[in-house]
Amino acid sequence: MTAIHPTAIVHAGAKLGEGVTIGPYSIIGEHVEIGDNTAIGPHVVVTGHTSIGKDNRIFQFCSIGEVPQDKKYAGEPTRLEIGDRNTIRECCTFNCGTAQDVGVTRMGDDNWIMAYVHVAHDCQIGNHVIFANSTQLAGHVHIGDWVILGGFTGVHQFVRVGAHSMTSVSSVLLQDMPPYVMAAGSPAQPRSINTEGLKRRGFSPEAIAAIRRAFKTLYKKGLTFEEAGTTIATEALTVPELDVLARFLAQPGRGIIR
Repeated sequence: MTAIHPTAIVHAGAKLGEGVTIGPYSIIGEHVEIGDNTAIGPHVVVTGHTSIGKDNRIFQFCSIGEVPQDKKYAGEPTRLEIGDRNTIRECCTFNCGTAQDVGVTRMGDDNWIMAYVHVAHDCQIGNHVIFANSTQLAGHVHIGDWVILGGFTGVHQFVRVGAHSMTSVSSVLLQDMPPYVMAAGSPAQPRSINTEGLKRRGFSPEAIAAIRRAFKTLYKKGLTFEEAGTTIATEALTVPELDVLARFLAQPGRGIIR
């Protein structure tokens, strides 16, 4: 059964699923859709063309679906889409997309978003990610599955962050970070592979060894970027876990962290 606190303001056009709860003083806009069993805490504003899936929990003082912090934005009906089973802690800000990109800011499922995180317009976030406190994503950032960004990490616009990668506290990503890499610093530099994370996710010792060899190919052997990419693509033919890395390196971007 849906439960809306008497002090909350919910537009008649909003669509709420079964078991949705809306906390005190929260505001839900006209074009908002909220899936079953999602809990919206007190003093939350959900606005814009925003869809939120099932079993999410959004804590107090969040701003969800507000217009982009982009001077080119001219009121286009762009969107924010949030999947299922996400936790979004206090004071987070998620903006909708812009007409200059796909028009949608999107976050997948089973993500853990800590306090004071900002997700700017047109970001595309995968599944099972963790953003520690005060992580800040500029516009058009793409985040792969199982990424962990340490507290106060800043990500430059248009940067791609590959699956299973991780940053330390106060890292600044100015260029793309390949899958599996652990990085630190301002600007961030690659340090190693995310060995412990890969073990926890069931990667075999053989696969982890192959990923470690690929890291050395990319960063330690003095090869050009093209040479390293070709070598890793060849190894990916026999090691499926390297395919995500090979495809990442083959795509155009801002260049990778070095």
